Amino acid sequence: MSCLGNFATLIVNDPDFSRFARKPKDALWAQLLTIPIGFGVTSFIGIIASSSSAVIFGGEMVWNPLDLLGKFQVGASSAERFGIFVISTGFALAQLGTNISANSVSAGTDLTALLPRFTTYLSAYSIFLSSIAGPMLCDYYIVRKGYLRVKELYTAQEGSAYRFVYGFSWQAYASYIAGILVNIVGFAGAVGRKVPVGAQYIYNVNYFSGIVVSALMYYILTRFFPVPATSSTWSEADQDVDSLSIAYGQEVDAYDVPEPVKADSLNYGTLQERKGPKAGSSAAV
Repeated sequence: MSCLGNFATLIVNDPDFSRFARKPKDALWAQLLTIPIGFGVTSFIGIIASSSSAVIFGGEMVWNPLDLLGKFQVGASSAERFGIFVISTGFALAQLGTNISANSVSAGTDLTALLPRFTTYLSAYSIFLSSIAGPMLCDYYIVRKGYLRVKELYTAQEGSAYRFVYGFSWQAYASYIAGILVNIVGFAGAVGRKVPVGAQYIYNVNYFSGIVVSALMYYILTRFFPVPATSSTWSEADQDVDSLSIAYGQEVDAYDVPEPVKADSLNYGTLQERKGPKAGSSAAV
């Protein structure tokens, strides 16, 4: 789970990077290959090094790389100590580069250094991010089935499909809390509290349990309390949008108006008429 916690923030914030891709497949293959392979190789090296420590030094396996470097120093020559210094410098640079690029992971490193009791922070961090990813995935792929009213994504006016209740989706927040609650007891056990063994088992797979519970809760809530702008069939449109510069209810000069779009190429408003009524959908755009 610590491995997943390392890039849990990137999973949630992936659109910040993938939105620069010209085509969906440009973002797909790069991430599909590099992320599993990169993290898989890194984790494999860590497992091999930790397993070897039990053979070389005896006793239990050392999972913390810094503790392992400390064992290297016992009886080490000056040349070996210099090698340990180089490795330590590499660890420091890797931490800086990775954590800054991954945004919030650096906070986990600081907390681990300041409060050793919370060394499971990275695993715990994924509790909160998995509960965000669950409703996001469920909303787009299951509830809306890829259907989006693109212009309404950029407005908060009343009647907008994505305004919800004063700008907040209570179904999403309730699902987020549910995804956290299923893991919070196990997290308390990870920091030294006595908790049921079942809660510890659930916490061992906290990222997956958080995603499943939050996504399932969101699906149930949206079935009983439907959200607007949904589709009964898969309706994702792979098209470039060129006319988002016109704000709602705002006059623009003639030379600012984009050229008309070809019929039906961007006609999201008529999707309902073309594909039939959608459960829980609001009025046509």
